[in-house]
Amino acid sequence: MEFDLKGVGVDRLGERGFERDDTFGPGYSDAADDDTVMRALTAIAAFEDRTPPLGGVLSQARIGLLHRDRQRRVLSVNDRFCQLAGRNAAQLSGLPIEELIHPDDLARVQRLHAEHMARSMPFAIETRIVHPDGTVIWCGINVSFVCDANGTATSTITIAQDITARRFAEAELRESEEHYRYTVELNPQISWTARADGQIDAVSSRWTEVTGNDPRHAMGEQWLAALHPDDAARTAAAWSDAIASGEAVDLEYRLRTPAGEYRWFRSRATARLDDTGAAVRWYGTLEDIHDRKLAERALRESEERFRLAAHAAGLGIWDYDALGNRREWSDEFKAMLGLPLETPATVATALALVIPEDRHRLQALVSAVEAGDGNHRFETMLRIHRADTGEERWIKTGGWRIEAPSGRLSRVLVTTRDVTDERTAEDRIRFAALHDTLTGLPNRAAFGDRLESAIVRATATGGSLALVLFDVDHLKETNDTVGHDAGDVVLRTFGDRLRVALGNDCTLARLGGDEFAAVIAGSDDPAVVLDRVKAALRRVREPLAHDGRILDCQATAGGSLFPADGATAAELLKSADIALYAAKDQQRGGLMTFQPYMRADLQRRSSMLSIARDAVRDDRIMPFYQPKVALGTGKVCGFEALLRWQHPLLGPQVPAMIAAAFEDLELAVGLSERMLAGIVGDMRRWLDEGIEFGRIAFNLSPAEFRREDLADRILGRLVRAGLPPERLELEVTETVFVGRGAECVASTLETFNRAGVHIALDDFGTGYASLTHLKAFPVHTIKIDKSFVSHLDRDAGDAAIIDAVVALGHRLGMTVVAEGVETVPQARHLLAQGCDMAQGYLFGRSVPGAAVPAALHQAYRIAQGDWR
Repeated sequence: MEFDLKGVGVDRLGERGFERDDTFGPGYSDAADDDTVMRALTAIAAFEDRTPPLGGVLSQARIGLLHRDRQRRVLSVNDRFCQLAGRNAAQLSGLPIEELIHPDDLARVQRLHAEHMARSMPFAIETRIVHPDGTVIWCGINVSFVCDANGTATSTITIAQDITARRFAEAELRESEEHYRYTVELNPQISWTARADGQIDAVSSRWTEVTGNDPRHAMGEQWLAALHPDDAARTAAAWSDAIASGEAVDLEYRLRTPAGEYRWFRSRATARLDDTGAAVRWYGTLEDIHDRKLAERALRESEERFRLAAHAAGLGIWDYDALGNRREWSDEFKAMLGLPLETPATVATALALVIPEDRHRLQALVSAVEAGDGNHRFETMLRIHRADTGEERWIKTGGWRIEAPSGRLSRVLVTTRDVTDERTAEDRIRFAALHDTLTGLPNRAAFGDRLESAIVRATATGGSLALVLFDVDHLKETNDTVGHDAGDVVLRTFGDRLRVALGNDCTLARLGGDEFAAVIAGSDDPAVVLDRVKAALRRVREPLAHDGRILDCQATAGGSLFPADGATAAELLKSADIALYAAKDQQRGGLMTFQPYMRADLQRRSSMLSIARDAVRDDRIMPFYQPKVALGTGKVCGFEALLRWQHPLLGPQVPAMIAAAFEDLELAVGLSERMLAGIVGDMRRWLDEGIEFGRIAFNLSPAEFRREDLADRILGRLVRAGLPPERLELEVTETVFVGRGAECVASTLETFNRAGVHIALDDFGTGYASLTHLKAFPVHTIKIDKSFVSHLDRDAGDAAIIDAVVALGHRLGMTVVAEGVETVPQARHLLAQGCDMAQGYLFGRSVPGAAVPAALHQAYRIAQGDWR
């Protein structure tokens, strides 16, 4: 479009319509955006200098106007433009565009200006103008060019209008629209709207994604056709009522999917009302709750199964719905508490029944569960007083905390069980686990704990304590001869007596079998403690009558002192055990306290036992034979079988190196078995070879008499070997009559006697036996100990004893044998006194079985010598 401007010296104003740049938003549509207005303003600007009244109008306009030549000199400018630019006319004159336009917009403005100036083509743009103080405003700008007759732009007319408010409003609108779009698209629920009459007219894009149905099928009332038959009438009626009342609606129903399945949904809607309260439009959401409904159904079924199982198991149930603030107690739980069935379920009611000592536990548990502290599962034990009888009962509770998806407490389910009977049984079991059932005293496990505690206390206070071990003497013999019921009486009586004798300030326990132990603390003087124990031993050995018998209630004790004999429980027990062993060996019925030398003795004994055990295991036990000569005739009448054991390096060794083994029942029997096997084998071979060896004497240790099968074992071997029992003589020492197993000696010896086995009393005169034993037991032979024989030619006392023993033996009808005869004078004296037999180095040393034939000839030759 072209039009002339007459009288202004300008032939044409190039106006062919505006080109618009919408980079920053939609096109500018105010007055400054209208082509006609722009043409008018351009014409006015061109005539402004020549028509002052009209220029005044422009200066008052709300639209900014700037006219500059190509050298940026201001030809005219109104006040509004100066306000928009934040500069006066002088500052605008020559002002580069770079200082006026925002840096982010500058390149675009410069490009448009250059392109359109070259063509004298006007353009419009929205850009930001920067004030010298940094203030930024948005302006809608229209630029036109005044051209000369050749069409060359000679000046620029810029019209500007403040659009800051509009730009901010547009930005807020875009943000609001984006917010709404994202809210709708990202919301897992389906948004929908309906007209006031309830006809659905819009659904969000998630409708298809969630339901699988075409959105068109939701419009109007078509959605009702997709309802499950069981939900259709109820849902339609509720929606109709809401439309009529304008009240919010919240429904749950099932919708059919394209696959023909039904899924559960929840629909909620609220009406937007006008000033009169009438519904204008409905806004709603549709939420897929299918998984939740399935979970709820599974939970209901699970709860029902749980309640049935709890009822069958006699469990009580405490159900707390935190979201609904509802508590429910099962009838079983109320019955458990002794409450009427109509009793309200409150924490206060339950708390009042819990005994005060346990009440804090329930309070703490309730607080922790409500606060969400700790694990989801919990368990505790409480005591209550039943509401009806006041009886104390033990209640075991176990439950779990259920949380909503938000993490908030949703529900607490607790089961309760009356475990009073179980608890009583557990208490009995616990007591039995730590106490001896026979005596009621603490057992070994409990005693170990108490000893440890006593040591800790003594260490902390710098005090001392004594540990004493007791061994009830001859308990096995009591059990074997009188009966185990009598043995139990001995143990119970011993425990009762010892408890009274030692007092309540000590810890007494039965460790097992015939072993008891006591910890005595509080005295710094060991002598006082030991005197106390000795007095207790005297007290317990008082006669004990049972079933017409007097039972032995004696005990031997060994003690150790803390900290002198050990700093730990293990060390004290070891020291006391060593002392007890020494006491049983040296001082039966008394007390010995640990001394360092005892450890060496024990080690020696242990070494002996180890050597003997190895020798028995490796079959290195063998009999050696020493001849016995009849002094009257000079004939060899038999041999004594002496034990030897084969050392791997040193050869045959005497039994002194394994003496302790004969006190150990197991080893004594093992040694005896090996010896007996060798003796029986040798006897059988000699008989087969026609060698007359007389009678073989074999030593029995006191320990062997503790075995009831001793006679059967030995006689059985003789029978199996085809040997006459008369060929065997058993030697016993006087200690068998007074030591452990003495009560079995008489019957055992009598069995041997009836079978034809001879019995010899060895080492006569050196032990503790009474002469009455010679009458009470079937003894055939008395053997005079070599300690009397060795000095008889120099000691008149020994000679007198020998003479007396020989006379005594003959008066009792017994054979008398003298041991250790090494010289001719000894042999002559014995012969003169009428001693029947002799054995010793004079007639021959002990030899292995293979050398017995030669030993027979040597002994006979010597016995027939000229010494007679």
